[in-house]
Parts: sequence; C-alpha cells; structure tokens
Amino acid sequence: MNVFNTLNIPAANAICYSGFREGQQPGGVYPNYHEIKEDLEILSSSWKYLRLYDCDKHAQTVLEVIQKENFDFKIMLGSYIVAEMNNFGCPWGGGIYSEEELQENRIKNQNQIEKLINWANTYSDIIFSTSVGNEACVDWTDHYVPVDRVVEFVKMVKQNTKQPVTFCENYVPWLTKLKPLTEVVDFISIHTYPVWEYKHIHESLEYTKQNYYAVANTYPNIPVVITEAGWATNSNGKGIHPENVSEENQKIYYNDLITWSTQEKILTFFFEAFDENWKGSPEPLEPEKHWGLFKIDRTPKLVMQNETITQKINV
Repeated sequence: MNVFNTLNIPAANAICYSGFREGQQPGGVYPNYHEIKEDLEILSSSWKYLRLYDCDKHAQTVLEVIQKENFDFKIMLGSYIVAEMNNFGCPWGGGIYSEEELQENRIKNQNQIEKLINWANTYSDIIFSTSVGNEACVDWTDHYVPVDRVVEFVKMVKQNTKQPVTFCENYVPWLTKLKPLTEVVDFISIHTYPVWEYKHIHESLEYTKQNYYAVANTYPNIPVVITEAGWATNSNGKGIHPENVSEENQKIYYNDLITWSTQEKILTFFFEAFDENWKGSPEPLEPEKHWGLFKIDRTPKLVMQNETITQKINV
C-alpha cells in the first residue's frame, strides 16, 4: 500500500532540507531570508516536497519565503523533541541528563508540539504533513523519548490539525517497540542507511528494499514512507569505510533509489539537499558533514551535474 492512495498526497519528488551554511548552526547563526530564497531557487526545479526537522527560526524563514515568493513547495514539518529519559546505551556517551534537565526537556517538548500545531494551522496551504519527532526512540539516540509519550504527541497533533501525522525513525524500532505508534499515526516514516550498516554500494538498494518491506509487510494496512535515505560522499573512517563513500557511489545509490521508489510509488525523501559543516566532529571528513547532493557552497556534486531529475510517480 502506498501513501498516495490513502492520504491523497499528489505524486512528486521529495528531499530533506536544512539550509545551514559555513559558520551557521542551530542555536547560533541561522540562514537569512536571502540565503534560503537562494536555496529554494536551486531546489525548485527538481523537488516539490521538502522535509524540515524542527519548528525553529530556520523553518519559520523557509515558510515565510515560500509564502511571500510563491514557491511551489509543500512541507513536511517536524518538531524536534529532546530527551525525556536517560539512554545509557548511547554509543558516543550522550543521552545522560539530570532529572532537572529532563523535566525542562518535557516542558520544551510540550511547547514544541504546541508550536507545530500552531504553524500547521497558520501555514495549512504549505504544510502537507507533520512529524512529532526524529529518531527519538532508537536504541542509540542521545535524545530518548519513551514511546508512550510520543503516542501522546501524535494524538495531540491529530486532534488539533487537519494534516496527516507521522513520526520519523530508523526502520528497526518500527518492527518492535513502535507498534503502539502504528495504531495512532496516519503513516509510518522510516530511515534506511545501508552505508552506515557497512553495505557495499552494489548491495545498497537491495538492503534498502529489505528494510522497507520488513516494515511494510508487518503493517500492510498502514502507508509507509521513506523520510531519510542517502549516501555520504566522504568519511574519516569512523562508522563508514572511506573506500565505500564517494560522489560516484552517491550517484549510483541516488539513481537506483529513485528508479525503484518511482516504480513502486513510494514517497521517498532523499537525505539531503546540502552538506552541513556544523554536524558531527570538527574533523573535515566527518561523514555527518557530507550527505548533500550539493556542497556547502551550493555547487552540485556529481549526481546533480548536467542532470535533469525526472522522478514522477503515477498514482
């Protein structure tokens, strides 16, 4: 079952967008109106759907630019929820907070969900769906939120908005611990990253298919969307083998993924539009910095050079 048939979402290309440039980062310097307009002009020729991660200053500017400049984009707007529970299993040592911090986070999350509701109603002509969080239930997260709390958020948003509501998470938790969420979301949103799981480029699409169908076959009556799938172009060797990432491999994965998801009518948000240097460690080859189809200076990587993206999904 695909999302278009049940939610009446028109077919179109989709991509994850975060517009932080050199020297910018969440909580610090944000992209200005002109910079975001420039980004949207780059993306407008190839994509219709953008995924935004948080109800922050960045997202607000994106919505304002789309509205004032009459860009033909529709937004999946997320609310980035932070830790409400310690996760002692976080592999990089994050996820540990005092009880006072956790209580403050619960208040922050409540406020974020209320902002998500407000913006979904204010920009109802632009926002086509909402997500109450991102990777907050997977075992390795540093911002763990209990599943029953996420269920509360979904119910709250559904009661106060008209758009379909989801939660974005790695494919693995959907198979087990997120079963209560499947009873309240309008569609399931999964993330699949073969390169993080040490898959070679030539087995990457098959692995993504396995991830997708594992979830889709478990819940045959619920639409499943891919809200993140991508391929890094650099690595310092931490978590991803350097020999397995390149612009050539990114192009192979992108083209294979788009061909398959188009044929199967699966809404797929490619991760991501632009490189983001603020992410991960200070090391220049930190893989978190290198997932964009465009570099930090907005020049196209190999897959976007002399390419016209023609992904169309016929309902």
